[in-house]
Amino acid sequence: MIMRSLKRIVKRYSFFFCLWLGSLALCLCLMNGNAYGQARTFEIRNRASGSYGTPGATPGAVTPVQASSPLNIINGDRLIDPLGQIVDCGGNEFADYTGFSVGVYAAIGNGGEIGAPIALSPTNPPNTNPPLGFAPNIFNVNPYSISNTAINGRRGVYNFLLNISQLTPGATYILVVNPPANLALGQRRIRIVLGTLNGIILPYTATAVDGRPIGVDGAFSVTESVTVNNAALNILSLVALQLNSFLSVCEVREIQIIKTGDRAAAEPGDIASYRLTIKNLTSTTLINPVITDSLPVGLRYIQNSARAAINGNSVPVTVQENGNNLSFALQAQIPSGNANTLIAYAVTVSPDAVRGTGRNSASVSAVRADNNYTVRDGPAIFTMRIRPGIVSDCATLIGRVFVDKNFDGEQQNGEPGIPNAVVFMDDGNRIVTDANGLYSIANVIPGARTLVLDLSSLPGYTLAPNLYFIERNSQSRLVRLSPGGLGRANFAVTPAFKGVGGQQ
Repeated sequence: MIMRSLKRIVKRYSFFFCLWLGSLALCLCLMNGNAYGQARTFEIRNRASGSYGTPGATPGAVTPVQASSPLNIINGDRLIDPLGQIVDCGGNEFADYTGFSVGVYAAIGNGGEIGAPIALSPTNPPNTNPPLGFAPNIFNVNPYSISNTAINGRRGVYNFLLNISQLTPGATYILVVNPPANLALGQRRIRIVLGTLNGIILPYTATAVDGRPIGVDGAFSVTESVTVNNAALNILSLVALQLNSFLSVCEVREIQIIKTGDRAAAEPGDIASYRLTIKNLTSTTLINPVITDSLPVGLRYIQNSARAAINGNSVPVTVQENGNNLSFALQAQIPSGNANTLIAYAVTVSPDAVRGTGRNSASVSAVRADNNYTVRDGPAIFTMRIRPGIVSDCATLIGRVFVDKNFDGEQQNGEPGIPNAVVFMDDGNRIVTDANGLYSIANVIPGARTLVLDLSSLPGYTLAPNLYFIERNSQSRLVRLSPGGLGRANFAVTPAFKGVGGQQ
């Protein structure tokens, strides 16, 4: 039987708690009457007892044995939890950590904007050697420059100490990881909001504000509680994120899509082709690549025209159509090393294309093989000008000149049309009504067009007053014509003379 006892032999001056917030190793430094923690000594005395017998001895004859051994522990109340570690997107250590830095900053607003670095309590008071902080950040500097020195067999680690005044309810901090400028890596920002400390339970919310998940399960925000005592026995972690005490730093841009076409302009009836180039900018393989492409109005995909290749080697691709939206699923993986993937397909240009913008956009998504994160890029835009060609975008204009007996501006039964009435357009065109007072003109340039009734072509008539629409009491009409559209302009007239005896 082994018995253990722990006896404190010096008065407590201070004690430390470490709070492990996922990738952020924050230690709570509770100071009691002294600006810095003092060394404390614990004695752990292990005692053991047992017995043994010798062959051939009297049955039941045994010899008892007892032993004990004291062990003094200095600063045994410093609770050292796992350190934060910076790793690559696949969870592996970087070959060189020179230039990496980590800092804890004040949060500005509710987003990811940062203020000044948090002022941390120094752990190197005068005449103190060695400093009272925890390795690797023994001086508790903020921000902290990461070195290649291994701590407990791990490189790229960091930690910070916070005092009790910095753990007020609602206190908000942003952990910022800055990679070196010579690496194509993106900055990480994690927003941490502390709750109210309830005894030894401290709730907090950690949220990624850099657009990347903070756990392998793809979560961007978590709310959990941690116990801040006895961390030496109960390792604290960001719960269920499976971060394994590290924060991954990935490439700034992990995938790229470029869209081009074989021509700058096309006409209805033409066949055009598009090319989609996808580049893997990561250090790992991309799986399940899918490209979505939105065709402009009037462009139609030609069945079975899609072809795909990776680094010049043909690969199968499946195409799904949903209206003007195309989806290309590559039946292959895109290897690392800036590999180029090319997808080409053809479209026909229909007469409806003259109504569209010719603007085409495409996006790509894939999954990293090292951490199962989804990477995306786009939209990549390509605009092809659509010329009318033999298909005109001109409009058609129709109208009538009639006798308005009830002065409502509309022709009813019993209100005859006026033949040979002349209407002039703003471009000088002269239009003459038929026997029923109707006129029409095709191939009119779209836009705002003005028409004027020539009253001199209607002897004995004048404009009929409109009792409902004041703007129609005019000799002119303004018509707005859309490309390929239809517009109407009517003119109401009434007899301008009286017969014998004052009768019309």
